[in-house]
Amino acid sequence: MNGASREALAAARERLDALTDSTSVDAAQLADELAAVTALLDREAGLRRVLTDPAQPGEAKAQLVQRLIGGQVGETTADLVSGLARSRWSQPRDLVDALEELANIADLTAAQKTGTLDDVEDELFRFGRVVSSSTELRAALTDRAAGNSAKAELLNRLLGGRAKPATERLVTRLATAPRGRSLETGLESLSKLAAERRDRMVAVVTSAVPLSDGQKGRLGAALTKLYGRRMHLNLDVDPAVVGGIRVQVGDEVINGSLADRLDEAARRMAS
Repeated sequence: MNGASREALAAARERLDALTDSTSVDAAQLADELAAVTALLDREAGLRRVLTDPAQPGEAKAQLVQRLIGGQVGETTADLVSGLARSRWSQPRDLVDALEELANIADLTAAQKTGTLDDVEDELFRFGRVVSSSTELRAALTDRAAGNSAKAELLNRLLGGRAKPATERLVTRLATAPRGRSLETGLESLSKLAAERRDRMVAVVTSAVPLSDGQKGRLGAALTKLYGRRMHLNLDVDPAVVGGIRVQVGDEVINGSLADRLDEAARRMAS
């Protein structure tokens, strides 16, 4: 997002945090309701254009939101969406993207309140790895001909009782409403958003063998010192990584694997 949209989303996230700090607000219910509004605006292009039209007074747009959804969602959700309608947006799609992000944050906040956010982070990462390695599962969850109920049922069989409720809700929403993203990209975004809730960055660490607790501690401390922020390690094991580890933080790769060093040496010799 750029300009006005970025500012509007930042303000909305502050309002969401203030709302979910209250023990009276059910963050999981708020997430479901925000997701329903996201789906509505994703379908109704004309409505989202009206709600983001800079020529229309913000209060008039907020009143329209109240008339449309006021009796169908909780007061907290209606007020939050009304605030979004009052804001200025660079383009109509940004409003829908913001609503979706707020829904995901609300679910992650629900996990944080129950002390399961770390588990949700790990489960999102693990499920992303499962999807990447299973052509059959990816096809089943991305098949446009398959109904959303079938995808939700499949995910319930895979995750129900094995993963935290927030993980299942987040993954199910992503699979049934991808909004143009690949499943892997969406899962990666959710994992990063979960880490952000803990004010941490995510480092994807791939090693030939599992790291010991001491190695994980030292690596985490080194990365925290390097980046100046707490670091959450998503650990993966790949026997092809010989003699070291591969660490990816965002778009940056810190590669210490022997295999890649040999490949680099071979490339240099060839040139």
